[in-house]
Amino acid sequence: MSKSFIAAILQDSLDCTGVVATKTADDLVGAVVAKLKQEGGFTLPSFGTFTAHKTKARKALNPRTGEPVKVKAGKTVRFKAS
Repeated sequence: MSKSFIAAILQDSLDCTGVVATKTADDLVGAVVAKLKQEGGFTLPSFGTFTAHKTKARKALNPRTGEPVKVKAGKTVRFKAS
Protein backbone atom coordinates (compact mmCIF):
# COMPACT_ATOMS: atom_id res chain seq x y z
CA MET A 1 0.00 0.00 0.00
CA SER A 2 1.38 3.40 -0.92
CA LYS A 3 0.40 7.02 -0.32
CA SER A 4 -0.78 7.30 -3.90
CA PHE A 5 -3.06 4.28 -3.41
CA ILE A 6 -4.52 5.83 -0.24
CA ALA A 7 -4.94 9.16 -2.07
CA ALA A 8 -6.77 7.44 -4.93
CA ILE A 9 -9.17 5.71 -2.53
CA LEU A 10 -9.81 8.99 -0.70
CA GLN A 11 -10.38 10.82 -3.97
CA ASP A 12 -12.94 8.26 -5.14
CA SER A 13 -14.82 7.99 -1.85
CA LEU A 14 -14.84 11.71 -0.97
CA ASP A 15 -15.28 12.94 -4.55
CA CYS A 16 -12.53 15.55 -4.10
CA THR A 17 -9.57 16.73 -6.15
CA GLY A 18 -6.33 14.82 -6.38
CA VAL A 19 -4.44 17.59 -4.58
CA VAL A 20 -6.77 17.44 -1.57
CA ALA A 21 -6.66 13.63 -1.50
CA THR A 22 -2.84 13.60 -1.67
CA LYS A 23 -2.60 16.18 1.14
CA THR A 24 -5.01 14.12 3.25
CA ALA A 25 -3.01 10.92 2.64
CA ASP A 26 0.22 12.73 3.59
CA ASP A 27 -1.41 14.01 6.79
CA LEU A 28 -2.69 10.53 7.66
CA VAL A 29 0.70 8.87 7.19
CA GLY A 30 2.40 11.73 9.06
CA ALA A 31 0.03 11.29 12.00
CA VAL A 32 0.78 7.54 12.17
CA VAL A 33 4.55 8.16 12.06
CA ALA A 34 4.34 10.87 14.73
CA LYS A 35 2.31 8.61 17.02
CA LEU A 36 4.81 5.76 16.55
CA LYS A 37 7.72 8.05 17.42
CA GLN A 38 5.89 9.57 20.38
CA GLU A 39 4.33 6.51 22.00
CA GLY A 40 5.95 3.52 20.29
CA GLY A 41 2.63 2.13 19.08
CA PHE A 42 -0.54 2.92 17.21
CA THR A 43 -3.81 0.99 16.92
CA LEU A 44 -6.43 1.33 14.22
CA PRO A 45 -9.60 -0.40 15.45
CA SER A 46 -10.84 -3.19 13.15
CA PHE A 47 -7.54 -3.01 11.20
CA GLY A 48 -4.50 -3.72 13.34
CA THR A 49 -1.69 -2.52 15.56
CA PHE A 50 1.59 -0.90 14.57
CA THR A 51 4.48 -1.15 17.05
CA ALA A 52 8.04 0.21 16.96
CA HIS A 53 10.86 -2.22 17.79
CA LYS A 54 14.58 -1.70 18.19
CA THR A 55 16.98 -3.85 16.17
CA LYS A 56 20.42 -4.85 17.40
CA ALA A 57 23.65 -4.14 15.57
CA ARG A 58 24.80 -7.18 13.62
CA LYS A 59 27.15 -8.45 10.97
CA ALA A 60 25.83 -9.24 7.50
CA LEU A 61 27.24 -10.20 4.11
CA ASN A 62 27.33 -7.98 1.07
CA PRO A 63 25.43 -10.10 -1.50
CA ARG A 64 27.46 -8.74 -4.41
CA THR A 65 30.97 -9.23 -3.02
CA GLY A 66 30.39 -11.67 -0.15
CA GLU A 67 32.44 -9.57 2.27
CA PRO A 68 31.21 -8.97 5.84
CA VAL A 69 29.49 -5.66 6.59
CA LYS A 70 28.54 -4.11 9.94
CA VAL A 71 24.87 -3.12 10.21
CA LYS A 72 24.07 -0.44 12.78
CA ALA A 73 21.34 -0.77 15.39
CA GLY A 74 18.08 0.84 14.33
CA LYS A 75 14.33 0.80 14.57
CA THR A 76 11.66 -0.99 12.59
CA VAL A 77 7.88 -1.07 12.56
CA ARG A 78 5.88 -4.26 13.02
CA PHE A 79 2.22 -4.74 12.18
CA LYS A 80 -0.24 -7.19 13.69
CA ALA A 81 -3.63 -7.51 12.03
CA SER A 82 -6.66 -7.48 14.29
